[in-house]
Amino acid sequence: MRRFTNGTLLVATHNKGKLEEISALLEPFSVQVTSAGALGLPEPAETETTFIGNARIKAHAAAKASGLPSLADDSGLTVDALDGDPGVYTADWAETPQGRDFPMAMAKVHDALTTRGAAEPWTAQFRCTLVLAWPHGHDEVFEGVMPGRMVWPLRGAQGHGYDPMFQPEGYDITFGEMDRWEKNRISHRADAFRKLVAGCFT
Repeated sequence: MRRFTNGTLLVATHNKGKLEEISALLEPFSVQVTSAGALGLPEPAETETTFIGNARIKAHAAAKASGLPSLADDSGLTVDALDGDPGVYTADWAETPQGRDFPMAMAKVHDALTTRGAAEPWTAQFRCTLVLAWPHGHDEVFEGVMPGRMVWPLRGAQGHGYDPMFQPEGYDITFGEMDRWEKNRISHRADAFRKLVAGCFT
């Protein structure tokens, strides 16, 4: 496992919210964090069919373009009765000409489950893969998982994306009904970040 020894980490994202979240997580380690968006780097096409593949594309493209170690994530929802869909296409299921419509995407999931006659509980997982890549090509990979099940009708107005349809294992409320601090503590992204910190920053 390679340790992170640089003073600056590039986060391969154009999302300010994601940059702020990662910066806060790494604050105890005195790491200066910047982003692909801040440096004006282009967003590479995500052409792989796995979370690891797409995270690697983003991390290595940013590291090569910037000369800095770069961190990228790819995340999404896998539903067992749908053979792992929507998977890497989690955001794509919400795309419309007017932007992303997640209530529509959740209805698609429900329709797909009922069309297949899938028996409940509809087990599913939120997944997050982090790749930390160095400019010369080395990388470290960390995977986080939050198991749970899909519910219908939707419950809760907190969170974002598919949260009102996902009930995490061990809870009787959905991510959409959960306090965001509690969600952030137990989420797939938190799981992956704990592994990243343990592997490369402590």
